Amino acid sequence: MAALALLLTTCAGWPGGDDGRRGSAAARDKAATSGLGWGFTHTQYSADRGTESGRTTAEALLSGHPMPQNQHIMGWGAGNPEPSPGRYDFADLDRRVALMRKTGTAPVLTLCCAPDWMKGGEPGRTDWSQQSLETAPTPEHYKDFAELAGKVAERYPDVRHFLVWNEFKGFYDDAKKRWNYEGYTKLYNLVYEELKKRSPKNLVGGPYVVADSDPPGEAGGFAAVRGSWGTLDQRSADAVTYWNEHKAGADFVVVDGSSYTREGDRLLPDAFRATQKFEDVTRWLSETTDLPVWWAEWYVEPADGNDDRAGWSEPHRTAVQATAMIRLAEGGTATAFYWNPEQTGAKCPGCLWRSTELDGGGDALPMMELLGRFSREFPPGTAFRAVDIAADDRPNVQVLADDDAVLVVNTLSRPIKAKVDGRSFGMDAYEVRWLKR
Repeated sequence: MAALALLLTTCAGWPGGDDGRRGSAAARDKAATSGLGWGFTHTQYSADRGTESGRTTAEALLSGHPMPQNQHIMGWGAGNPEPSPGRYDFADLDRRVALMRKTGTAPVLTLCCAPDWMKGGEPGRTDWSQQSLETAPTPEHYKDFAELAGKVAERYPDVRHFLVWNEFKGFYDDAKKRWNYEGYTKLYNLVYEELKKRSPKNLVGGPYVVADSDPPGEAGGFAAVRGSWGTLDQRSADAVTYWNEHKAGADFVVVDGSSYTREGDRLLPDAFRATQKFEDVTRWLSETTDLPVWWAEWYVEPADGNDDRAGWSEPHRTAVQATAMIRLAEGGTATAFYWNPEQTGAKCPGCLWRSTELDGGGDALPMMELLGRFSREFPPGTAFRAVDIAADDRPNVQVLADDDAVLVVNTLSRPIKAKVDGRSFGMDAYEVRWLKR
């Protein structure tokens, strides 16, 4: 089949910048001055537990791929930091922060979730059900949560970046069928002021709302941000807008979200093209708030009814993730944290390393290789360059490049012959390849 020569910046639906550069110059400048780059979030199981050999191997792996790391102050591997008013227990958080200090470039803390007594529970008891973590503090305890945040900041003076809450948990107003952004913003402002009082060097961001989207062609939604991937949910846009207009201050804006819609991947073009959502939403956030944009989580693979991943092969999954990161970077993302779905067994789709609970655990998995290399090659503020691509009959190769490196992704489930940046080579199905310029 005859090759179709095309320039990456002219691919329909995959916009680029001008002057041979990709992305907004203003977004690049904000990312360069205020971004941490590409990192990950620790979840329930991480490299602070498991066999001694597994922990040692994982720590060496993380030290060899130094990236910013994020941890929640309660849940996802950390116990209740204040089981009763004024009685603190930071043992788990101490251990996670120590791991981040030892192996990363910048420790980051997500200020979620809240002790039970701030949510109507009994002091001294902790309900670890999913529903408990999904519950926000009651308004009379907003100030108590802010004071806990201040204690956390005081305990870890080298931590300078704080995300306030997680996905508006407990802040949905069922009666109004929208987010209770007024309540969240009150909590946020108290936390922001407390952290700045502890140190002006503390950097704080919100609102960490889920950037949901509706399927293409569905009525409603936020018409200003839409594409072949669908339309940004109006409730998400309203939450960002209200927070932005009523916040006490912010050093960055943070959201999370998926490239698929709230209905999964129904009606989407394909998983690769759906990642355009990340670029479009990032640009809107930057223009709306004039703040550096952080993604606390991003997802590309819909879950099934058992909340398992869709069953992609690891090459398929890694290729879609690489494309999503390209879109995030081109949008001007300043910081992005990969949600590491670490488990204890041998099967762990999308994990960064083999479980440290296993003999011989701690070794890198494909997503770690991608994330670590991407973090090193494309730090915040990178000026991306357009690259010539030759493809068979459609834009089946995705590329991100600067003056030193080229990331090439084959988006097809079959081998291809590609010509990128003047070089011809074969690529396996869903292959992710790095070239030096």
